Order: sequence, then C-alpha cells, then structure tokens
Amino acid sequence: METELSKRLGIEQAIFGFTPFPAVAAAITRAGGFGVLGAVRYTAADDLKRDLDWLHEHTDGKPYGLDVVMPAKKVEGVSEADIEAMIPEGHRQFVRDTLAEHGVPELPEGEASGWRITGWMEQVARNQLDVAFDYPIRLLANALGSPPADVVQRAHDHGVLVAALAGSARHARHHADAGIDVVVAQGYEAGGHTGEIASMVLVPEVVEAVNPLPVLAAGGIGSGEQIAAGLALGAQGAWLGSLWLTTTEADLHSRALTAKLLAAGSGDTVRSRALTGKPARQLRTEWTDAWDDPSGPGTLPMPLQGLLVADAVSRIQKYEVGSLLGTPVGQIVGRMNSERTVQQEFDELTEGFERAVDRINRIAGRSQS
Repeated sequence: METELSKRLGIEQAIFGFTPFPAVAAAITRAGGFGVLGAVRYTAADDLKRDLDWLHEHTDGKPYGLDVVMPAKKVEGVSEADIEAMIPEGHRQFVRDTLAEHGVPELPEGEASGWRITGWMEQVARNQLDVAFDYPIRLLANALGSPPADVVQRAHDHGVLVAALAGSARHARHHADAGIDVVVAQGYEAGGHTGEIASMVLVPEVVEAVNPLPVLAAGGIGSGEQIAAGLALGAQGAWLGSLWLTTTEADLHSRALTAKLLAAGSGDTVRSRALTGKPARQLRTEWTDAWDDPSGPGTLPMPLQGLLVADAVSRIQKYEVGSLLGTPVGQIVGRMNSERTVQQEFDELTEGFERAVDRINRIAGRSQS
C-alpha cells in the first residue's frame, strides 16, 4: 500500500489515522501508518505539550502529525467572553429544558465543563502551533479549510507539509491556490464536519481539480477494500477517523458510549448542526432530534452553538444519559461491531487491501494462480 506520498513521509502503508487520543495516534504510527493527533480539545498549551511529549516517546522515531481547527480569516480582538455574550437567552433556556426533561443532573459544585469547542479560536490555535513546531511533526492538517497564509509559510519553513480537508472540488482548488500540499477529499459519509458530496463522486473530482497535488480519500472508509477503491479513484492514501473510536487504545471515558457505537448501524447517524453549529455527522440521539425539530429554536452558527452546549455535553457524558449520549462518527459505524486493538484493525485493513487487489487481478485476467 505504498504511494508517492507515503514514501515521501517515510511510512510503510498509506493509511492516515485521525484521532483525539494520543495512544491511538501512536499505535497507528507504530503499525506503519501515519497517526494524526486532533488538537481542538487542547485549550491549554501545556496540555498539548504533555501529550506531544508522550506521543513522541511512543512512536519509535516514526512520523506523526497534528490536526488543528483554524479559520482562514483572522478575527482580531474577540474573546470567548465576547462570543458567549452573543448567545440568546432563549437558546440557553432550551438547553436547560431539554436536560431537565431527560433528568440530567447538574455538574458537582466547582466542577467545570470538560468539553469546550474553543480550539477554533485564532489565538488558541496559534498557541497550539507554537507548541507543535517544537516537535518533529511531518504534517499539519486543518479541518476548517486552508489555514492563514502565514501559517502555511511557517509550516513550510519547518519542513512540514500542510493538509486541508475539502468537501468539493471548488474547495480543493482554493486549497491548491493557497499553497496546500495535500488535500483530504472528505465525503458526505464522514464523521464530524462534512459536506454533501459522497466519497465515490468526490474523490475523483478532487484528484482532477488539484492534479498533481496528492489527495487522500476520506469518508465512510473502514476496510482495506475501500482503501483500494480510493487508490483506484486516484487518491494516494486514505484518511480514517471513526474506525479508531472503538479500539482498545481509545479513551472515550464511557462504556455506555462504546456500547452504543458497537451496536449502531450505518443508518444510525445524522448530519446535524447540534454540536458545533456546522453540519457534522454524529450518532442520532434525542439530543440531535431536539435541535433538528422545527418547533425548537434552531441551532446557532459556529462557534456560538459549541459554546452554548459545552456544559450540557459534559453533563450528558458524565452521567451517561443514554437517550442523549452521542459522538461524532461516520456511517462506517456499521462495521465497528467489536473492540479491537489498533494493530488488529491495521492488520485487517492491509489484508483487505490485498484481497481487493487480488480480486481485481483475477477479474482482469492477471492472476498468477
């Protein structure tokens, strides 16, 4: 499963694994892929430094990367408090009413929310980069399009490739114009923020739009056969995120949530604005249904929605309120029906890839057996 991009990065297999968990990222890298640590939850630079120290020590000198959430346009002089003040009281009351309806307890006195979408803020993301460039990261990915031009240049000055996610060929061309090195073509099936075009259509469109830049196929990929399909469509690797959520190295802090993921089918997700204000695929729950109900107040734009629901999400997770408990995850959740190690998942991916290649060779009359 080698490609020009995998050789350039010095990895054995063209499998790129995005994850918020350092242990998962390290295991992906050790298995021969490329672990990418998601930084959005790190509001304190010291916390990111701690986990990058650990990641660096547990990757056996093999390459890894970092994923940030940074808007292309810089906004000066706006604090989190300023943003919080923009949230209407009616929306706050809707959150209180919904939690009360489902009997969700308050957090203990003095316990702060452990979940806040603040990594999107300009200064937070830049603080993350100040830390990250002290480490030998090989790839910097941005989940909100192209990062600012000075960030791209700074990465290049450190010898770091820059990747950006795209949900359309138009977005991909913008990335190419911005000097991005790798485009991640993320289809509608993907978990988290995603567009409206399915992977089978999107990947070849993006490959053609940004040629000769390398493209990674993403969205709905969880088998070696699907990786082979992505490469057949012109991609130079696959970007996988959801698949790692049910690995033994993942730290979801909730057996109930793990059980829901293992039991879910591919039709049990929904593309909703309930979590961040931007369309994001996640498990469908009574929480997403409440926000998507036309009789409700509707969601707020990003980043207001994320700040509005932060405490609520922490309470739902802490008390494992089953009817409301969810997480971003793609349609590939239907294949995630057992807990396995990252290495076991990786072995199955590579074996599936070989099966697919052998099958195509037989169909084409090229089999040697």
